[in-house]
Amino acid sequence: MRSGDKLSSSAKTIELGTDSYLVRRTAKRGLRQVDFALDGKEIRGLEQNPETKSRWAQLARSGKKVMQFLSEGRYVANIVDGKVTIYGRRP
Repeated sequence: MRSGDKLSSSAKTIELGTDSYLVRRTAKRGLRQVDFALDGKEIRGLEQNPETKSRWAQLARSGKKVMQFLSEGRYVANIVDGKVTIYGRRP
């Protein structure tokens, strides 16, 4: 998310630039998720499940806002309280 982009805990849509995307809930856990396009790639943002054993889940349990991002079935980045971590190599 960029500065000026909006997502509230009760949001039904998110605005990224001039586009709006629907925020849905997952069927099993009720986690928020949003599908959007960035630089021609389909991305899914998924709220971190705090019930798993990962370090990201531990941060979520401690009250941090954690969101994972997937593309083509792979985790590509996450955001913790506004700080972005991109996985893998950068071009």
